Amino acid sequence: MRAYAIGDIHGHLDKLKIAHDLIEQDRAAFGDQSAPVIHVGDVADRGLESAGVIDYLLNAMRAGKNWVVLKGNHDRMFSIFMNDPFDADPMLRKDLTWLNPRLGGNTTLASYGVPNADERPADIVHAEALRMVPESHRLWLASRPNHFIFGELLFVHAGIRPGVSIGNQTEDDLCWIRKGWLEDTSDHGMLVVHGHTAIDQVTHYGNRLNLDSSAGYGGPVSAVVIEGRDAWLLTENGRQPLVPVATIAA
Repeated sequence: MRAYAIGDIHGHLDKLKIAHDLIEQDRAAFGDQSAPVIHVGDVADRGLESAGVIDYLLNAMRAGKNWVVLKGNHDRMFSIFMNDPFDADPMLRKDLTWLNPRLGGNTTLASYGVPNADERPADIVHAEALRMVPESHRLWLASRPNHFIFGELLFVHAGIRPGVSIGNQTEDDLCWIRKGWLEDTSDHGMLVVHGHTAIDQVTHYGNRLNLDSSAGYGGPVSAVVIEGRDAWLLTENGRQPLVPVATIAA
């Protein structure tokens, strides 16, 4: 079974389109127009085109594209703010808010025409956001699933709590987990494909595959193709094998 996957986007529409172009090139080379494309979340924040990214994904899925878009922690923070500007994601540090430039909610709202969100009272910003952010975007973002299973692959945004069945995982962990997950080397029964933790390049760890190549910090939005548990990074020059780091170390 073949699947395509795309890492964290963070409001970079141009980088997202490059990733999709690479997927279309691979489809043409291998004659596959049916394999799904799974986006592992964090479509919004930091980049300047979050509104454009959401519009692009939403309209393509409405048009029948076999795409899945998961809920990332940044997407969840966006939805929480739109529901209540004084509410906060329970996993977020208490000294931060979604509008803080470090998280990028301010640039997300700027892409909708709500400027300087981090410099003004939250209730005033919220009232403007309710007028400027289309309801279709709000409903679509809030309804994103927190995981997707395809063959031997489990797609999530951040990761899973090791030793816990997928049915008993919490959305807090699926969207936010790092501690206890990144250092775990056990087999999870499936290859877990995720993002959330920014690294220099897509890396296959044997039991998991991290797709967050730091788009929110100047890196690319990466696209991969996965067959069974084997994965390849998609490049302008075709497929580049992703050899599990455990194999390299051996």
